[in-house]
Amino acid sequence: MDGAGRVSGVKVGDARPVRRGRGAAYWQAAPFALLFLLFFIVPLVLTVAVSFWRFDDYVLTPELNLDAYREMFEGCIDRLPSLCVTFATYLSTLRFALMAWAVTLVLGFAIAYFLAFHVRSVPMQMALFLLCTVPFWTSNIIRMVAWVPLLGRNGLVNQALQGVGATDAPLDWLLYSEFSVVLAFVHLYTLFMMVPIFNSMARIDRSLLEAARDAGASSWQTLWNVVIPLCKPGIVIGSIFVLTIVMGDFVTVGIMGGQQIASIGKVIQVQMSYLQFPVAAANAVVLLGIVLLMIWALTKLVDIRREL
Repeated sequence: MDGAGRVSGVKVGDARPVRRGRGAAYWQAAPFALLFLLFFIVPLVLTVAVSFWRFDDYVLTPELNLDAYREMFEGCIDRLPSLCVTFATYLSTLRFALMAWAVTLVLGFAIAYFLAFHVRSVPMQMALFLLCTVPFWTSNIIRMVAWVPLLGRNGLVNQALQGVGATDAPLDWLLYSEFSVVLAFVHLYTLFMMVPIFNSMARIDRSLLEAARDAGASSWQTLWNVVIPLCKPGIVIGSIFVLTIVMGDFVTVGIMGGQQIASIGKVIQVQMSYLQFPVAAANAVVLLGIVLLMIWALTKLVDIRREL
């Protein structure tokens, strides 16, 4: 320390502005932290707590027990290797999520690739990107109902197929079936997959693609060895969006499945309507655990922090 009160050329009093800056940062983050606490942490804690409460004659008693979880998995072990209703419902939900994820991944990647590498003009990219968001200007329910006159027994698709002689009778599986449910999921959530992938592709240095071509790589080799590895963070983020949304979606399954197809979100909604809050909360806790495991597995594949 010299006579001017310096240590290694830094004033001792310089730490005070740093502490003030940290205090200001904490105050700026406080509103978000409060909202996160009130609208995420508190409801989550209450959901977990209610799943352990007793429910008798439409009366909730804050008494810790495992009755809700026992009711969920009642008879599941005894019926093995056959699936009980709970296991079958979770597997059905997971199957819908995986099918929707696979189709949205292919479509989202193809659209993002076209916008990033084949559309050279930035204004044209923005115009086409905006065009992809047009369906989101209306509600999800309206977009799903719009499929009914297309896919119904007397819809345009069946009439066209019969008109060209492709079928002799209407195809019943086009609507109120697993096909229509997956189709609606793809229609609703492809954009959630496409946007993160496009963001990753937009950051790729074009000189890397030129270097790959100069080295004699074909278009498929460049795609597989250069583009896809650099897009992995966007693919993982889009996968998280699609999988988490589809796993909890019950409106799409109810409308496009004709109230005939089970999903865990639909089960929770029905249990809530019958005031079976502990069982519904227990299902929600199990569903949350499954989704968190899926997110954990995806984040182990690639570090997504650079995309956030």
